[in-house]
Amino acid sequence: MSPEGDPPYGGAVFAAASSATLLPVNNTLGVVLAALLVAATTVAFYARFRDDRENYARAIALAGLRAVVQLAAVALVIGWVVRYLPALLGFVLVMYAVAARTAGRRITRDRTWWWAAAPVAAGALPVVALLVVVGLVPLKGVALIPVAGILIGGALTATVLAGQRALDELRTRHGEVEAGLAIGLLDREARLEIARPAAATALVPGLDQTRTVGLVTLPGAFVGMLIGGASPLKAGVVQLFVLIALLAVQAVAVTVVLELVARGLLTRDGTGR
Repeated sequence: MSPEGDPPYGGAVFAAASSATLLPVNNTLGVVLAALLVAATTVAFYARFRDDRENYARAIALAGLRAVVQLAAVALVIGWVVRYLPALLGFVLVMYAVAARTAGRRITRDRTWWWAAAPVAAGALPVVALLVVVGLVPLKGVALIPVAGILIGGALTATVLAGQRALDELRTRHGEVEAGLAIGLLDREARLEIARPAAATALVPGLDQTRTVGLVTLPGAFVGMLIGGASPLKAGVVQLFVLIALLAVQAVAVTVVLELVARGLLTRDGTGR
């Protein structure tokens, strides 16, 4: 418990996950989860959601099954991890590595995928470090892991969206890039002119979530704090922190992705676009 009597932020997240007030963990829940996964897979299959990189019906089914396995594994090790600082830092590093690889492979299949590690780190690492240094997040697993996970996850989403959209735009409007080169623009400048507006749209989901918070959605941190016993005011403050921090993380991640694409470091199929 914090000095004010409210559970710390990280504790509230885990309290929300285990509280019977939110969802009872029983056989009925398992059946409903399975039915929802089958429904999502079936709809995606019926609608033929696929492109040259992904069969989304298959991806939905596999993502659901992976989530079951991964969350079960985390549930088994998290109690041990939070007791030891090296294990805690190692866990956060694994989170980052998985996010970087996932982002890279979502953006491209060529060897430049590993550059996606840069925007994820540039976005999330400074904010996590700042929160630890100023004492807002103690260097303990119960607080650090969920906060780091939220920020790394936000950087992952922004990196994927910005990278995909920037490279798609360069491929579609390649002729305009060539035209820019013809009038004397440098290669980086010509790419930036075309890719910047598309990459910037990666900020839209975060902006919409922030603009509509409390009016359309009540995000997880807010609900988790309330279920954990915090006052509505403190829950709102924590949720505000999460949203503003995510905006900063995603703005940095998108900026770094755009620069990597403009410089030809992050490409698709080795073509530079």
